[in-house]
Amino acid sequence: MTLHEQFGTIDVYLFDQLLKGRLQPGMSLLDAGCGGGRNLVYFLRNGFKVYGVDRSADAIVQIKSLAVELVGGLENDPFRVETVERMSFGNDTFDVVLSSAVLHFADDEEHWQSMVSEMWRVLKPGGIFFARLASSVGIEDQIQPIKGRRYHLPDGSDRFLVDFEMLDKTTRALNGEWLEPFKTVVVHGMRSMSNWCLRKV
Repeated sequence: MTLHEQFGTIDVYLFDQLLKGRLQPGMSLLDAGCGGGRNLVYFLRNGFKVYGVDRSADAIVQIKSLAVELVGGLENDPFRVETVERMSFGNDTFDVVLSSAVLHFADDEEHWQSMVSEMWRVLKPGGIFFARLASSVGIEDQIQPIKGRRYHLPDGSDRFLVDFEMLDKTTRALNGEWLEPFKTVVVHGMRSMSNWCLRKV
């Protein structure tokens, strides 16, 4: 089996959490904004209880097809057409909540906070929250303000951007703790992507 067959196109920083042993088979895992499931191949294959939501019905059709291909069947309606800011799962449901390239699509700070609060709500105490999102770090002189925390980026896209101060303040407000140091990758002339990895206390 090739690496691609084993892991799909998993985010390298999520793969890092696997290498560190923090994500173990048997854990319940929600991909909030799962798209077609690019981060879920390994988890589906290896005994995780995998769930996902996405506002796109086409994406949910795609991830259901992928799951059936990999594991042969689906139980408990694990993939749903829902928005991240309003999910139908109960409180404290998941051991892990993933949010990869989702939060930077927020319309404004209120929308961003509503998505974060909802993902935190469904995460169990002691659970892991992993987010990868666009930030202003390292490209402050290359972005053009639109309104609030929305900016026009050098790659031509418009995104809601965070910085360390905002994420640290939100972490404290959630009563979370940093599981990993704040990390950012600047893609020259295009964008800046940061990792926000927490444990729910």
